[in-house]
Amino acid sequence: MNRIDRISAILIQLQSKKVVKAQEIADRFNISLRTVYRDVSTLEEAGIPIIGEAGVGYSIMEGYRLPPVSFTKEEATAFITAEKLIEKFADNAIDAMYKSAMYKVRAVLRSTEKDFVEHLDERIEALKYKNLPDSAKDNVLQTTLRSITEKRVLHLEYFAWHNAKLTQRSIEPIGVCHANNHWHLIAWCQLRKDYRDFRIDRIRQLKITDEPFKERDLSLKQYLQQIAEKEKMETVTVLFSRHVIRHLSEQKYYYGFVQETDRGEDGVEMTFLSASLEGFARWLLMFTVYAKVVAPLELNTRMRELSEELQQHYSLFQPA
Repeated sequence: MNRIDRISAILIQLQSKKVVKAQEIADRFNISLRTVYRDVSTLEEAGIPIIGEAGVGYSIMEGYRLPPVSFTKEEATAFITAEKLIEKFADNAIDAMYKSAMYKVRAVLRSTEKDFVEHLDERIEALKYKNLPDSAKDNVLQTTLRSITEKRVLHLEYFAWHNAKLTQRSIEPIGVCHANNHWHLIAWCQLRKDYRDFRIDRIRQLKITDEPFKERDLSLKQYLQQIAEKEKMETVTVLFSRHVIRHLSEQKYYYGFVQETDRGEDGVEMTFLSASLEGFARWLLMFTVYAKVVAPLELNTRMRELSEELQQHYSLFQPA
């Protein structure tokens, strides 16, 4: 990116947030802080009313507005792709708001770009995401995010998987994340007096209360980093028969797929990083004799135990 394009992009970035730190700009464009200061100075010399405060960041004077920006075909392509993903992964409320925003984006495109976007729109599709509960799918994410921004306690009815019971929780949300095909709400639970991970598809009802809460020291990023450090990842190697490979599809990524090696007639050897050998064993059981554990020995032992349990279970049932 040449300097003129970079300075224009910096101006757009400054308009996108109330305050932008110099380090954010440096990280985005992979430039030094000295270069950031020089580029911002160039914008100031061009008449852009930028307010800079040491230790805080840069902001554009309130009330200053620039004409609508234009988008390149590549940027328009990114918008359309994101729209398809929003349809799949977000709830109905966020989906509707993104579509509304897309009308505004399309409105500032040039005629040739509008034709390009219209043509592309019909050639990108994503399967509808159906992992949100019917009782909350219209606004579960939007309500959660509003609770975070307004710093108000969120009350929810939650299905606890470990005991298959509905529980009532009052929580102080710190953020949401998407992992392993599910949305997760990370929050301080007032009942447990600790941080908890609530799978959003297990929330049956939720509402924002009038009770305020103070922002806690732990951020979403810090929480996720702590969880990653606590989890002991086990390396698992499995040899799959060739004719079951197609059945793994995206499933293998949910179980920590890392790489695969073609073993010729023997099949395909796959390596995984797993945080739970028990969960991995139960998933692997569905491939019966068409999967062979290469390592670790502990997993091989657990597979044998599960197979024996399954055999004993079904031996109790006799045909009528």
